[in-house]
Amino acid sequence: MEKSLDAKLADIRNNPNSDAFIIAYAADPDMSKGIATLTDATPSIQAYYDDLVDITEQAKIDVLLTSVSTMDVLAREKRLFDTSPVTPAVRANDTTDLWDATGAEYTSLPSRPFSSPTIEEAQYGTLLPQPDQKPDIDLGLYSVTFNNNLDADWLTLTEFKAFRTEAIRKGFRYFLEVFNPNVSDCGVRPEDIPTYVNDQIARMLAGIPRASRPEFLKIAYNGPEAMESLVNYDSTVVGILGGPTSTTYDSFKLISEAKKYGARVALFGRRIKGAENPRAFVEVLRDIADGLISPEEGVKIYRNTLKKLGIAPLRNFEDDMVLFTPGLV
Repeated sequence: MEKSLDAKLADIRNNPNSDAFIIAYAADPDMSKGIATLTDATPSIQAYYDDLVDITEQAKIDVLLTSVSTMDVLAREKRLFDTSPVTPAVRANDTTDLWDATGAEYTSLPSRPFSSPTIEEAQYGTLLPQPDQKPDIDLGLYSVTFNNNLDADWLTLTEFKAFRTEAIRKGFRYFLEVFNPNVSDCGVRPEDIPTYVNDQIARMLAGIPRASRPEFLKIAYNGPEAMESLVNYDSTVVGILGGPTSTTYDSFKLISEAKKYGARVALFGRRIKGAENPRAFVEVLRDIADGLISPEEGVKIYRNTLKKLGIAPLRNFEDDMVLFTPGLV
């Protein structure tokens, strides 16, 4: 079955007037928080898998990103993607700024590169695939974080080079996540962070031929000017990351504003997982991304759906209309 991701990427690259927008669900918090991934709503990992099956079968997202272990279950045991337009993807690396286990302090230290899975394990679910075995997964997320620290940033780029060259040789596609600095006092003025990140992206991709570049980028939304600057720099498809759980309006407005200024992908994780009803949330998110309704209309529709389902919203309407994302306020 044709994957909606591939069709939309082709349209975005070949049609300057394309209105296509890609939604990816980052359902890989187990690679960050471990057991704390589970909640009262999903008290077991099996319940979490069931939620991901439900979202995938809804077919409103284009990409489902999970850990390799989760994809073992969904793609290999359940064969969830065999007849689905949704593309399965796995987190190809888990840098130290993602290590957020209870009591840990790694997230405040300069990011260091690390990858739990090998590319073969990501593709086949094993280090030793059979000679005629076809890969179940051909797409991964690779993340980097620059902190204006020569040793840390050099190591980050060295490991990225090793990953992308091996990935190309093995037919493994990737998209690239570039975080804002995770160290608060990194020597870059806060007002310069958007330009610093954009410059780092442009610089790192300058030495890479198009054939080896990521399918698309995923970055923090640092405001309209920064988004337009990166989008207009070259033909690389640019997307945004969702960040922490926020209000319904903040999430809907974020995807709308990012698209307005050139983004063509949104990868939301906690904003979907933390919603009162992820399926209903994604339904409205899809309509906003496709330009069918406004963020303001979306909030009302979503809250009305919760009412019909008998689900109490987390916030009253006024509180749910507050914006928190720095690039929006």
